[in-house]
Amino acid sequence: MGRKKKDKEIAKQFELVYESILDDSEEEWEISEEEDNVDSIDKLYFRGHSNIYKDGKRVSYLKELIKLQVQLIKMQDWIKATGYKLVVIFEGRDAAGKGGVIKRITQRLNPRICRVVALSAPTEREKTQWYFQRYVQHLPAAGEIVLFDRSWYNRAGVERVMGFCTDEEYWEFLNTVPFFEKMICNSGIHLVKYWFSISDKEQEFRFNCRIHDPLKQWKLSPMDLESRVRWEDYTKAKEIMFEKTHSKHAPWHIILANNKKLARLNCISHLLSVVPYEEIKYEKVTLPQRKYNEGYRRNPNPPELLVKEVYTDLSNSRNLESN
Repeated sequence: MGRKKKDKEIAKQFELVYESILDDSEEEWEISEEEDNVDSIDKLYFRGHSNIYKDGKRVSYLKELIKLQVQLIKMQDWIKATGYKLVVIFEGRDAAGKGGVIKRITQRLNPRICRVVALSAPTEREKTQWYFQRYVQHLPAAGEIVLFDRSWYNRAGVERVMGFCTDEEYWEFLNTVPFFEKMICNSGIHLVKYWFSISDKEQEFRFNCRIHDPLKQWKLSPMDLESRVRWEDYTKAKEIMFEKTHSKHAPWHIILANNKKLARLNCISHLLSVVPYEEIKYEKVTLPQRKYNEGYRRNPNPPELLVKEVYTDLSNSRNLESN
């Protein structure tokens, strides 16, 4: 490879890494009190930032994301008002973007209505229970949304590939899932299942980002590294899972996820399309006038209870690493 071509490859990789860093930070920025007016994002998003952020695609993405989040709030209100029960399963290879879309779904929702279930490895006691038992307790009551960041399908994926279950347990699971999910649906729960699909090359890139980004290193586990070695085994397991567990009452929906932003928008848009929500009309809220007592005097805060103000001026942030 010539020097110029190699430099271009390095520059391209740097650009992709930089894009990934921006991607993780951008939705954390406050859009201010004007966030409901999506047309104001252009000026709000770039306020105080350099020209390098002025990317028309990024602005379009944020506009569409907020439009969808407005609809998610309407869906949430309808679910609460009607007692609807919704379960959404997010599956896919490591680094496929499941956590990113879950974050954008829950970002503006009420955590008392919409909650995320991300279970760790089963305890010794849980290993002796009926396999589905620890998941059942997290299913929603009336007026609730539950998002599973990985689910009972661990058995069809990581447990199968890594040898954490026997062949008998694996096939018993695949044969049982359709009946288990049929019972869930018959109980009045709407079950939606997503698989986030990424390419071999894209997963490699995202893993490298995690290795070199201190904000992402916690996401990279020894199991993730092993999954790179066993890419083809995961592919075979996924294909068998689709064949055995795709059903009319609980179908799989595949999200093409090489592009994180498009994957998020497409997933949220699809979710909104499969839930038959309607906008709930509320009476207009008027803020009541505060009552004043002429004799009331607010006492000053006790100095010993005040947190020391390390930051007093964000225009001249102090360097914590210098202390």
